[in-house]
Amino acid sequence: MSENSRHDKLPIRMLHDRVLVRTDIPEGERRSTGGIVIPATAAVGRRLGWAEVVAVGQNVRAVEPGDRVLYDPEDRAEVEVRGVAYVLMRERDLHAVAADRFEGSQDTTGLYL
Repeated sequence: MSENSRHDKLPIRMLHDRVLVRTDIPEGERRSTGGIVIPATAAVGRRLGWAEVVAVGQNVRAVEPGDRVLYDPEDRAEVEVRGVAYVLMRERDLHAVAADRFEGSQDTTGLYL
């Protein structure tokens, strides 16, 4: 079973304003764009992370499954479902949403992240 199809049909129904996301990269070592390895123990400033939305509650208005969201990894609750780690958070804890449906939309600000 592929990783994408593994979380397509989760046996979970999110409640209220909760959002379930799957992080893009595992924690630990990272690589800079120049190829330099940055160890997990390196002290860095507050760093936000990107994740893919897997499920949303009925009161979530700005996010849909499949969107990519920017969030603070320090303000999170982790949960494991079927052996896959997910992050649970409230919609108000998200900092930005990136989705194809916003391209060319009239309600965007025109600013870039």
